[in-house]
Amino acid sequence: MSQPKKQLIINAFAMQAPGHLNPGLFKYPADKGSKYNDIKYWMALAQKLEAAKFHAIFFADVLGGYDVYKGPANLEPTIPGATQFPINDPLYSIPAMAAATSSIGFGVTASTTYESPYMLARKFSTVDQLSNGRVAWNIVTSYLDSAARNFGLDTQIEHDERYRIAHEYLEVTYKLWEGSWRDDAVTAAPKGSYADPKGVRQINHKGKHFTVPGPHICEPSPQRTPFLFQAGTSSAGKKFAATHAEAIFLNGHTAELVRPSVDSIRAQAKDFGRDPQSIKIVAGLLVIVAETDEKAAEKFELLASYGDREGALALFGGWSGYDLGKYDDDQDFRFLDTAPPAVRSMVNHWASNSPQGTKWNKKTIAEHLILGGNGAKLIGSPKTVADELERWVEVADVDGFNFSYASVPETFEDIIEHLLPELRRRGLFWDDYAVPGGTLRENYLGVKGNTRLSDTHPGAKYFWKAGEEIPAYAKESVNGTLQ
Repeated sequence: MSQPKKQLIINAFAMQAPGHLNPGLFKYPADKGSKYNDIKYWMALAQKLEAAKFHAIFFADVLGGYDVYKGPANLEPTIPGATQFPINDPLYSIPAMAAATSSIGFGVTASTTYESPYMLARKFSTVDQLSNGRVAWNIVTSYLDSAARNFGLDTQIEHDERYRIAHEYLEVTYKLWEGSWRDDAVTAAPKGSYADPKGVRQINHKGKHFTVPGPHICEPSPQRTPFLFQAGTSSAGKKFAATHAEAIFLNGHTAELVRPSVDSIRAQAKDFGRDPQSIKIVAGLLVIVAETDEKAAEKFELLASYGDREGALALFGGWSGYDLGKYDDDQDFRFLDTAPPAVRSMVNHWASNSPQGTKWNKKTIAEHLILGGNGAKLIGSPKTVADELERWVEVADVDGFNFSYASVPETFEDIIEHLLPELRRRGLFWDDYAVPGGTLRENYLGVKGNTRLSDTHPGAKYFWKAGEEIPAYAKESVNGTLQ
C-alpha cells in the first residue's frame, strides 16, 4: 500500500518595500509594490492569501541599505530600482492583517544583533496576543555592514560570534516567554487580583552578553514563544537552526544543492535530542505559472524587461559582500583569477544549469538575479511546476515552499488560479487550515491544541507549569544560587 503524499506548507514570501527580490518591477503596470506603506493593501493581500489557504505570509527584512556595489557606502545603484529600499518594519502591520483574517499566519524577520532580548520579547508577545497566536519569528543575526554602522559599530560583529550571542539571546527570551509567568498566574489568581503575584517571577538572567532581571512585562500570549523560523546556512547557522528552529528556510539554486543542508540540520537536531522530522524545511522559490509553458516563458520575459540590472548587482553585493563594480563589463567570472573564490563558486553553480556558451559576466549575473534573486525559478504550466515541486520534495526532503513574487499581487494570483488547483488535485495541498482560527504552530504542525514548544525543544524546559512553586529549571543551582 502506497504512502500518502506529503501535504505542502506554502507561504507567500514578501517584504514591506516597493521591491523584494525584483528590483525595478515597481514600473510594471500591474505591480502594486509601491503601495507597501498602505495598511489597506496589506490587509487585502492577507485576505486574498487566506482565502487560498496559504499557511503564512513570511516577511523578510533588512536593517541597512545595499551599499557594497560601486561602494563603499554607496546607495546610488540601489535607490532607483527600489532595491529593498525604502523598507518598513513588518511587525507593526501584523495586528491589522490579523484583524482582517482569522487563520493565516505571519512570519516576521527580526535580528538578535541590534535589539535587546527584553524589548523583542515584549514586541512579539504583544503581537502574538493581538493576532491570537498567529506569529512566527524568523531569527536572523543580520548580514549588512551598513546595518552595523547605523547601530553605532564600525563593522559587523564577527559571524560566528553573532551566533554565539544569539544562543544566549534565545535563552533569555525562553526564560521571559516560558518561565516568567506561571501557567495559571491569571486564571487561578486570588479573589480581587488580576494575577497571582506568586505566579510572576524575575528571571534573573546573568550571562556573558546579557543581564536581564525581568520579569516579562507581558502576560503569556497564546503560543508563549512564537513559532520559530531560522535561515542560517553556514556551519554556525545550521547548528543554531538544529538547536532552536521549528522550521527552517533554505535558499538554493537546485534541489540537489539543498539536500546536504537538510541532511546536516536533521542529523544535528537528532544529536541534540530533538525529533529531526519535527523540523519543517521550507525552500525559497520563484514560480511563474500560466496556462502553458510557452505563456509562462513569455510572462517571465515580459516581467524581466522591467527589471533594474544595477539594482540586481546591488543585491548581489549586499548578499555576498563583494563589489562587482570593480570588474570590467565583459569579464567572465568563471575564469577570472582575480575574482574571489566564493564568487566563482556561485557563478559556476548557476552556469551548470544554463545553456552552453553563456558568458557569465556582470550583465548575465544581473539578468540571473533580476527576478527571484539567488533562489530557484520554476517557469511553466501547472503540470510542469507541480512536477518540479514534487521532485524537490523527493530530492531535497523539504516540507514546503516560500513563494517569492516578481509582481505583487499578480504572481500570487497566478499561483492561486493555476498552481494550487493542480496541487490539490494531486493531494499535495490542503483544502482548508488544519485548525481554522488556530495558532500558527497548530496549523504548521497540523495538530489541534499544539500551541506550545514541543517537549524536545530546548525552550520547553523553561516552561512554568501550573501549580509549581518555581519553574523546574530554576531549581537547579550553581554554588547554591538559583538560576
